[in-house]
Amino acid sequence: MTLNVVIEQEDDWFVAKVPALPGCVSQTHTREEALANVKEAIEGWLLVEQSKHQLADRVDIVAVAV
Repeated sequence: MTLNVVIEQEDDWFVAKVPALPGCVSQTHTREEALANVKEAIEGWLLVEQSKHQLADRVDIVAVAV
């Protein structure tokens, strides 16, 4: 999977954001660390989304008339 990462420098911080994954952000003092950290953030983000879908697969919504 290939995702775009936007890296912005804000004062002494580098902020790495993944526009395709809402809330997937990392910040640190070097560009290299920001990239390394955002890769971990992407993995974590995807794991959380995967677990949400697994939970949804175990739920059935059934309409019952009485």
